[in-house]
Amino acid sequence: MQSGFNAYAAAARTAQHTASPRELEASLLLKAGTRLQAIMDDWAGRAPELDEALAYNRKLWTLLVSAVIAEDNPLPVAIKRNILSLANFIFNHTFRVAADPGPQSLGVLVQINRDIAAGLRGR
Repeated sequence: MQSGFNAYAAAARTAQHTASPRELEASLLLKAGTRLQAIMDDWAGRAPELDEALAYNRKLWTLLVSAVIAEDNPLPVAIKRNILSLANFIFNHTFRVAADPGPQSLGVLVQINRDIAAGLRGR
């Protein structure tokens, strides 16, 4: 699990030199969503990867929350509240999925990541 986070950190450092912060966030959200989608699509073969994929997604959202609550973050308070509420949903849903795993419960996490990534990319 720790190696997944280190890979995330390395990818983030590398991407910072080539992409805007919003593009980096979008790319990482899509990566997390793609991992979850792959598990959902091949539950029988990839279910053992679930815990690591959920941990990666949770760590990503933890970093997003840290950026949102930073004092120097220029986002309007209403948007910050919406992101924090969404993150709270993500965290709670992630724990429910971990407690009662099943492919059908991953779709909402995948869709939220995709929707937020699209928003970050201005789509």
